[in-house]
Amino acid sequence: MLQPMASGVCSTMAQALGEDLVQPGELQDDSSSLGSDSELSGPGPYRQADRYGFIGGSSAEPGPGHPPADLIRQREMKWVEMTSHWEKTMSRRYKKVKMQCRKGIPSALRARCWPLLCGAHVCQQNSRDTYQELAEAPGDPQWMETIGRDLHRQFPLHEMFVSPQGHGQQGLLQVLKAYTLYRPEQGYCQAQGPVAAVLLMYLPPEEAFWCLVQICEVYLPGYYGPHMEGVQLDAEVFTALLRRLLPRVHKHLRQAGVGPLLYLPEWFLCLFARSLPFPTVLRVWDAFLSEGVKVLFRVGLTLVRLALGTTEQRLACPGLLETLGALRAIPPTQLQEEVFMSQVHSVALSEQDLQREIKAQLVQLPASASGPPPRPQARLPGAQAIFEAQQLAGTWGATRPEVPRIVVQPPEEPRPPRRKPQTRGKTFHGLLTRSRAPRIESPTRSHRGSTSSLDTRF
Repeated sequence: MLQPMASGVCSTMAQALGEDLVQPGELQDDSSSLGSDSELSGPGPYRQADRYGFIGGSSAEPGPGHPPADLIRQREMKWVEMTSHWEKTMSRRYKKVKMQCRKGIPSALRARCWPLLCGAHVCQQNSRDTYQELAEAPGDPQWMETIGRDLHRQFPLHEMFVSPQGHGQQGLLQVLKAYTLYRPEQGYCQAQGPVAAVLLMYLPPEEAFWCLVQICEVYLPGYYGPHMEGVQLDAEVFTALLRRLLPRVHKHLRQAGVGPLLYLPEWFLCLFARSLPFPTVLRVWDAFLSEGVKVLFRVGLTLVRLALGTTEQRLACPGLLETLGALRAIPPTQLQEEVFMSQVHSVALSEQDLQREIKAQLVQLPASASGPPPRPQARLPGAQAIFEAQQLAGTWGATRPEVPRIVVQPPEEPRPPRRKPQTRGKTFHGLLTRSRAPRIESPTRSHRGSTSSLDTRF
């Protein structure tokens, strides 16, 4: 089952990520992260870049619902304080980190926060010379040719990637080549291009490389290999979640013949980098690096609901093409970052619900499926799990943390029950005088009586 599906995923990706998707007539607003192959010669000098670096974009000024400058400064100070004591913050205050990620990491601090959240800074510290060696090594000619053909397709409207000889495209080439040498059994996947390009917009090449490694191997294992077994499993999980959370939409998609592999790979593999306005993409990434793949499912369910949630929307899409068009033509006003992300975080899907559905779908996979089986247990659910795994691996210090020893003490011999002393016929004072130590003789004091009042006869 998985092998035929893998060929279908590859053909779907070729169509979704190739030139057909980014023809000039299908371009959305420039504030989106979509690009066009027609911009190879670069934009005209009269066009200015917006605050995200997209030339001619409409995001030069904050949009509606954008937090004011004072609030952004407060959030920046909170992130500076948290990242200054990152180990303590993740050990004791991860809930605060998660809430701040949901509000959005300030743009000025994403270069500092993203490697911390995904654990890339630890990988870089443990392998200081690895990237430099990979960058200087010659790449596999097969992959180098494929990567070279895809470079101009990654955000051609962004000022970093306008020129073929600019630092953006050259850095992207080095990062993708380094990954093919780092994991030669996996090679290169087209969907890694947009992911690496977004990372390079905020990070230097070495940090972007280690973040890409963490995304491919820790957040989304089995997504970018030749068989894409992780994508296929999550497509079945997404269908099951649709059936449970949006039953009418699920029924419509099934009747129209729209399977999840026709739209989900582009969303999940590229982390929505080619499907949402760029400000919203950044907010999705902030939450994804904090909470893991659960965020991708929530975003996907939100997009499907916005496109086909009402009866009128479903009646307007009787067939496959109309339904796919509706999934790609959601009005930009509904994808504005604040409004959209509030809906994403309100989706009733917990980590426990997701893991339960993954186990249910794993049981239904045929045992005779060719190719490697999916390994959802290799996927860590977000920054906290990654931090704890690195702590257990001893990556925070020179020595491994001591494992508490369990010492079993033999049971003590039972003591005989203490017997109550026999005091019948004895005065209380006499009992006390017997138990006392010998008294030191002292000069006898004269008393008026012939006998001491403390004299006791037995």
